[in-house]
Amino acid sequence: MIYNTASLDLVEFVETQILPQYANFDRAHNMEHVTRVIRRSTELAMKTGADMNMVYTIAAYHDLGMSGPRAVHHITGGKILANDARLKKWFSAEQIKIMKEAVEDHRASASRAPRSLYGKIVAEADRDIVPEVVFQRTVQFGLANYPELDKEQHWQRFKEHMDQKYSANGYIRLWIPGSPNEEKLKELRDIIADSRLLRSKFDTYYESETKIEEK
Repeated sequence: MIYNTASLDLVEFVETQILPQYANFDRAHNMEHVTRVIRRSTELAMKTGADMNMVYTIAAYHDLGMSGPRAVHHITGGKILANDARLKKWFSAEQIKIMKEAVEDHRASASRAPRSLYGKIVAEADRDIVPEVVFQRTVQFGLANYPELDKEQHWQRFKEHMDQKYSANGYIRLWIPGSPNEEKLKELRDIIADSRLLRSKFDTYYESETKIEEK
């Protein structure tokens, strides 16, 4: 994976030393997810003029805090980035501080706007507001973290998550005007508003994911 104008030696470091750690996380926060966030982040960097090396690194580190408690993974991830002395090869102390804060600010449930453009970029890229991806990741997370629940209990958790996060009254916020997420969020909200359609989406992904787990 070579991302536009990011330094080749930085890309090599990230691909060999950082990204493999995502193999240890649940399927909602795995290599597929971080790859999407990197791709979207670098696309937004080109549109906004942000530093490509910084954006690439922030995206690569953004969920490393999943190695600890999920509730504070954004804080843990910021500390992991800030304490990685290897990054001094490419970045100044001020750049590392900005990147640390960006990782801390990426969480969708944050009550305030990210402190910098870099935080807004990774937060926007992390949204994954492709309806089918949202549904799949929500089911994956539920199965991985609440294995004691039966199907109907998973459905209730799924439905509540959709309402609390993605509905018209949900807490999710977009930070980059005109981003592809605007159209995708509207599409997602239309599905959420149709309870029968939402249930069919849940059933489809619940069945496919439980079959995978059984193998």
